[in-house]
Amino acid sequence: MDSYLNFKAFQAVARAGSFSAAARELDLAASVVTKRVNQLEHQLGAKLFRRSTRQLALTEAGHRYLYRSRSVIAEFDDLLRGSAQSPGEVEDFLRIKAPTSLGVLYLRRVFDAYQAEFRKVRLEIMLLDRSVDPVLEGFDVSIGAHWAQTFAGVHEMPLCPLRRLICAAPDYLAKRGRPEHPRDLVEHDCLSFIPTGNLWSFEDRHGPITVEVKPRLTSNDGQMLVSAAVNGSGLVMASYYMAKDFLRAGQLVPVLSNFPIPDLWIKAVTPERRAGSPAVRALLSRLTSFLSPVPPWER
Repeated sequence: MDSYLNFKAFQAVARAGSFSAAARELDLAASVVTKRVNQLEHQLGAKLFRRSTRQLALTEAGHRYLYRSRSVIAEFDDLLRGSAQSPGEVEDFLRIKAPTSLGVLYLRRVFDAYQAEFRKVRLEIMLLDRSVDPVLEGFDVSIGAHWAQTFAGVHEMPLCPLRRLICAAPDYLAKRGRPEHPRDLVEHDCLSFIPTGNLWSFEDRHGPITVEVKPRLTSNDGQMLVSAAVNGSGLVMASYYMAKDFLRAGQLVPVLSNFPIPDLWIKAVTPERRAGSPAVRALLSRLTSFLSPVPPWER
């Protein structure tokens, strides 16, 4: 139990930014909080904070233990409180990874509504477009468009398909011509999304087709690439939800419609040891309701 209390004190100090503020949060004397953190550092054999008269900052080891301990302590808190809790009673900390554009354009609605209902659940949302192993990187829920890659010790929940298409501005097509086959892309300016790479795959009645494009522009932000396409910079492989408004306005035109791009699947990936947490279960339920059976951008 001492280790549990020591980790609770450590988390409070990291959250509050000082020993005195953490003491007020925990309703303890500052000396008690300091003693518990010192005991934890002794137990772990590592310094968790860099202390100075001006600031208190986590060390590299402190960051690592903070991420790893959050889910463990939250799970233990669940066991102490029991699982039959109303939304107002559920208390937890969830570290969430979400895609940048999808998070800003759509998922923020889910997170806002979730926190309005679960007032005692704190969220840390990291917007990342790369795939992450939630167990190794300390995430309670990782949302993303996943390929065949899987991780050990996780629970995967498919949320919805992610439709993609090739499109370009009318002005670009007027100047450079319209590609009629995926092989034609090697002669065009392409705008490439770094996480998916420069190998663009298509489906044909004769089988899959893969083309390696030579991009004029690469970025890890899909919205930047769509904006560049609208401004006539080239052809982009875009998620439909990012391009749909420009398609409706005629600012982008779909091409290669006879060669569909295989759908990706947006999934929520959770460490198995956290999948049963009331806070995690409630978030996954609301993500499913929001995105299934048809995501909002396809309705």
